[in-house]
Amino acid sequence: MGKTAVWILGDQLLENHPALQAAEAAAGQENVRVLLVQSAARTCKQPYHRRKLVMLFSAMRHYAEELRQRGYAVDYVQAPNFTAGLRQFVEEHQPERLFTMMASEWNGRSFQQHQLAQIVGIPVTLLPNTQFLVGQFDPYPNHSPDKNVIMEYFYREMRRHFGVLLNGRSPAGGDWNYDKENRKPLPKEIVLPDVPRFEPDAITEEVIAEVTAMEHGVGSLDEFDLAVTREQALAAFDDFLQHRLLNFGAYEDAMTARHQTLFHSVLSPYLNLGLLEPLELIQGAELAYAAGDAPINSVEGFVRQILGWREYIYWQYWQQMPGLVEKNRWGAKRPLPTFFWDAQTDMNCVHHVIERAIGTGYNHHIERLMVLCNFCLLAGIEPMAVNNWFLAHYIDAYEWVMLPNVLGMGLNADGGVTATKPYIASANYINKMGDYCGGCRFNHKQRHGADACPFNFLYWNFLLQHEETLRANPRLGPNVLSLRYLDEGERTAVRHQAQQFLEGLE
Repeated sequence: MGKTAVWILGDQLLENHPALQAAEAAAGQENVRVLLVQSAARTCKQPYHRRKLVMLFSAMRHYAEELRQRGYAVDYVQAPNFTAGLRQFVEEHQPERLFTMMASEWNGRSFQQHQLAQIVGIPVTLLPNTQFLVGQFDPYPNHSPDKNVIMEYFYREMRRHFGVLLNGRSPAGGDWNYDKENRKPLPKEIVLPDVPRFEPDAITEEVIAEVTAMEHGVGSLDEFDLAVTREQALAAFDDFLQHRLLNFGAYEDAMTARHQTLFHSVLSPYLNLGLLEPLELIQGAELAYAAGDAPINSVEGFVRQILGWREYIYWQYWQQMPGLVEKNRWGAKRPLPTFFWDAQTDMNCVHHVIERAIGTGYNHHIERLMVLCNFCLLAGIEPMAVNNWFLAHYIDAYEWVMLPNVLGMGLNADGGVTATKPYIASANYINKMGDYCGGCRFNHKQRHGADACPFNFLYWNFLLQHEETLRANPRLGPNVLSLRYLDEGERTAVRHQAQQFLEGLE
């Protein structure tokens, strides 16, 4: 039996990899050689956060070592690009065929489908991607990409198909969605648990030294503490179940300057690398509910983030690509302000959120949606500039998750295909759900004037600018109707201050 190669991508670090299983079944483990490529070109595609690069490269190297311990021959190749790495591997080992799993992203999958076989010069077997449950069950197989599919109904179909949080065919607890119970602001006296830290080992220290030497990138590596193995990722999940799931639901939308992660799981970086798999997280949360260790609103909220939003976002990405990158419903053209790169702004909420992103590569979903994307939508920032910033800064960022989240959910640039309304809000929402306004130089109650919060006059300016379009959206009807409380003088003042502020952005 001739040699068989398996190319495993860096974000496909699955314990049971389908390409590996298929190759072993076809040729026997002794005839399988595994390739992982660390591409310099991919590394420099964006000024990625250094914590993300260390996590990725260390996880890849640990995964390679784990495969070796399981008896596989493994090559870890650092190359100028994927093409060079593949050619080097094929020239050295002369395999007769190659197995690989479909990439999660458009360009990677296109490369596999249209260029890979020619590059390696041998037959290629491309296996379906198993990192997403929607790959096993598509609730809308005949969907037209330009039609809206509401996430809530998508989510319910996924729950039914996979039998998640059900009593027969009915939802556990009596309701499909407990979102209304999950919007509590954070009590001042509540104790906020930290996420677990993982000390770097020799492999990770080596990667830290390599990434530190790179000129390209953002963020610091002073206290790198992320999981880089499946064992560590599972420990992080167990810690969430024990210490944070209980209060996750009630406070999942809360924001605070005094703690970064609150009760969030912070598992998305590991899930998106393949160190964890969606169904095991869902089932773990279900077991916690069955044991009485967590209430239904927390468990359902966590399940909805994975089986609902994560699967829906991935599904929308493939529905809308490749045209999604060109969507710009609101005609936004303004460049990203420079404070996105140094956090130097008097808007306290924006300052804190960006400072954390630069420092650690993480913000929870409400900070991303209702602070950063909210600001960018109201300010008319060009959608792909926002998307690229998100791609660069977040440790869980990949194109499949960022494009539909930023252009669809955050900026409504796709025309409402992903989300049924633009997620816009004034400072009132930010003050209600967080404590940033208390330490801010701006007045969150003031609509316009020298001390008015920019979120206020930008919000009202956006409503005035797009009144007719927004009026047609049933979910924003009350917002538009509130314009009747603005007399002509206030309308003029809001427009003028918004214009002055936007012209002053650098």
